[in-house]
Amino acid sequence: MTLQLYNTAKRRKEVFVPRDPQNVGMYVCGPTVYDTAHIGNARPAVVFDVLANLLRLMYGEEHVTYVRNITDVEDKIIEAAEQNGETIEELTTRTTQAYHEDMGALGVGLPNREPRATQHIGGMIEMITTLINKGHAYEAEGHVLFDVQSMPDYGKLSGRNREELIEGARVEVAPFKKDPADFVLWKPSPGDMMGWDSPWGKGRPGWHIECSVMSKAELGEAFDIHGGGRDLVFPHHENEVAQSCCANEDKTYARYWVHNGFLTVEGKKMSKSLGNFFTVRDLLDKASKLEKCAGEIYRFVLLNTDYRQPLNWTEEGVQNAENSLNTLYTALQKLEGIDAELSANPDTVIAHLQNDIDTPFALKELIAIAKKANTAENDDEKAVLKGQLVNGAALLGVLQQPLDDWFKGAVEDGLQAENIEALIQERIDAKNNKNYARADEIRDSLKEQGVILEDGPGGTSWKRA
Repeated sequence: MTLQLYNTAKRRKEVFVPRDPQNVGMYVCGPTVYDTAHIGNARPAVVFDVLANLLRLMYGEEHVTYVRNITDVEDKIIEAAEQNGETIEELTTRTTQAYHEDMGALGVGLPNREPRATQHIGGMIEMITTLINKGHAYEAEGHVLFDVQSMPDYGKLSGRNREELIEGARVEVAPFKKDPADFVLWKPSPGDMMGWDSPWGKGRPGWHIECSVMSKAELGEAFDIHGGGRDLVFPHHENEVAQSCCANEDKTYARYWVHNGFLTVEGKKMSKSLGNFFTVRDLLDKASKLEKCAGEIYRFVLLNTDYRQPLNWTEEGVQNAENSLNTLYTALQKLEGIDAELSANPDTVIAHLQNDIDTPFALKELIAIAKKANTAENDDEKAVLKGQLVNGAALLGVLQQPLDDWFKGAVEDGLQAENIEALIQERIDAKNNKNYARADEIRDSLKEQGVILEDGPGGTSWKRA
């Protein structure tokens, strides 16, 4: 089994060779917990959840360490807490819980480790001190800044030239900087602002130093995969490389850099001013269909576009995802009573995932397995196909809802299961009384509301359209 990943640092697809197959490490930049996550924030969580599943399959769950951090100290957090009239601890506790709930609704599992920036302030002070002592950082007016000119190959990850680095550096322009591209490692915290004592006075860390320290604490100076959204390539990941390679003895840091593409809505950049900005919670709250299953539909949408390409979120895409999942759940329903052959590997699904996390084609292969299962004629064949279906779906994080939740979840206009069952019984009574017009009327009415009745030897069953 060979995995290929597109390595941003090399600008090409490469065969993944871990430093140590017994200790595969992946670090992914997690949320800055000042507000609830929008759907764009969910894309890396879902993509790297699938990659983590694949790595565990290939190397064994006990040999893979997936780290995703929580940034709980940052200027946006300080500003949001002030605006909300709550403490920073109250804000970060509330929004971290919301993030876990929302990602859980999308089928995203918890990482093996989830460090918080505030737990590693001592390590940040230590790394900054090391950078100063090695001549890669300097103190100026209560700030400590990284000296980009001290690193000849600064910019190697993003491939930006000198002018682009200065133009794209999202750091404060300040007269005390030696160079416009120098970035903050430590900044002062005046008054009662959130801060910690340090050799440079009371202050707080810059954003970039946080991930360099947390990844080192959890995975060591060098590890296999570093992931995140494409927007983090510069300056965040570029600055992580600079800090870590200059401070650590091992200059490798991350060997493979994996980045997902941006997300647009109906072809436009997501923006509150355009009215097309929505959080995961917004989507879950407004979903009138399938209740608990809505998150899985959204997960399917996020996986149905190549992870490195821009993803255009559309209502049509959501509907197509629901239709595809209905095909998968229908196949699984038809296989009830068949024991899955759990040793049956979905080789075609795995092959596409190993080809740079090609989830769109992996989903197509999963649907192809479902269609084969629908036409299978003997139980042995069905058992193998069910095993492939279940195992492939587990890798992708779909087909994880109980069948009853999928087929008998809430439907439009608030029609609930107990109401449907009552109407089915009324229809049975009508047929027994030869009132076929009323029986047909009930059937047609339910169909209009998204409920399909199926009559069989065992009675009448129902499912969503």
